[in-house]
Amino acid sequence: MMLCEYLAETLGSRRRLLVAFSGGLDSTVLLDALVWLRQRRWPDLALRGVYIHHGLSLHADEWAAHCRAQCLRLDVGFQSIPVRVNPESAGLEAAAREARYLALQQALLPGETLVTAQHLDDQSETFLLALKRGSGPAGLSAMAVSTPFHGQELLRPLLDWSRGQLQDYARRRRLRWIEDDSNRDERFDRNFLRLQIMPLLTRRWPHFGQAVARSARLCADQEALLDELLQETLERLTLPDGSLDVAPMVAMSASRRGALLRRWLAGAGARMPAKDQLERLWVEVALSRPDAEPRFQLADRQVRRFRHRLYLLPLWRPLKDLILPWTKTSRPLALPDDLGCLQRTRTGVAVRAAGENEKVTVRFAAGGKLHIAGRRHGLKIKKLWQELGIAPWLRERTPLIFYNEVLIAAPGIFTTREGQTQDDQRVWYIEWLGGKNGNGQ
Repeated sequence: MMLCEYLAETLGSRRRLLVAFSGGLDSTVLLDALVWLRQRRWPDLALRGVYIHHGLSLHADEWAAHCRAQCLRLDVGFQSIPVRVNPESAGLEAAAREARYLALQQALLPGETLVTAQHLDDQSETFLLALKRGSGPAGLSAMAVSTPFHGQELLRPLLDWSRGQLQDYARRRRLRWIEDDSNRDERFDRNFLRLQIMPLLTRRWPHFGQAVARSARLCADQEALLDELLQETLERLTLPDGSLDVAPMVAMSASRRGALLRRWLAGAGARMPAKDQLERLWVEVALSRPDAEPRFQLADRQVRRFRHRLYLLPLWRPLKDLILPWTKTSRPLALPDDLGCLQRTRTGVAVRAAGENEKVTVRFAAGGKLHIAGRRHGLKIKKLWQELGIAPWLRERTPLIFYNEVLIAAPGIFTTREGQTQDDQRVWYIEWLGGKNGNGQ
């Protein structure tokens, strides 16, 4: 059982595993070998299998049932997780992968290692796909055996084993596995490589897969060296809030600057941009005029600049047209998008109480000139935000209290002249509680 011995060496001291189990050849071999290790070497090895139900095939329910039956037979815990795949932004393959890994992240328990069954042929396909995209060393590094995964670990213990070797193992063990009909669909790039290109390359060069894996490891070594050389600079440029100081980067070479930007984005979990995207990000965002409010979208994130710093933020839905009626001010008002709530308290910001004929609403945009309490002259709200040092995306997500059409206050930030308290008026104290309004943390 050479595969099992190799697997034992790769696992090391890991004893709590979540296996991504599709029921196909690769994951069936992986699960069987892990069960073999549990039976013969490590009785304390805790195994769970999880099937991601994409709902893309008419056979998906049948496959989920197969996986459940296999795990039951092997005395392995099992979970089937349905996901929704939205192919509009990145295509079907990428969207399915994104949905799958999000579900796996959510299924992973503290102390568990996620184990997936990618093998040597997968590594070659990943390398060639990266080559097709024009990727640099980071993309050509393909897949690593061990990768950090949302504070835990993703392990790929079969990367040195070919599909043919896994098939031999499966036949010797008389395993049953699922043949996914979509694996024959050559509209998908990976299937085209697997069915048309890889057989030609392997017939011509039988050790092509091992050579590609070696190249991928060399690219990974180059990236690791660059990580080491640039780490000190990146730490110096990265502020405690995660933003990146771009002022010192202006004098750097384009290659050094690009390498730093990629590592900053990777450290924040962003999808890696292509070379032209990285150049556009620098020109359109980092180098835009000082009074601009630039943004650049990267998949489901956005890069924005404020005062010579770049910020990587979520994509929020626009709130500028939203009007929230606060009809019962004695009760907290829930705000959208994890922005917490507004609540009348005994210690918050003091504003005059609304009159009987004044309707209280909360909005996220205002225009015109404001007169702030304690100031003699009015000024436009954009100028006020700038004076207060509030970043543009925080302005767009800061609740503003209105009485009818009059802006009264931004709780904890400012109160207008129309909202300030008078000696003969009732007073409300309002707090903004539990808000996540800008750093995506």
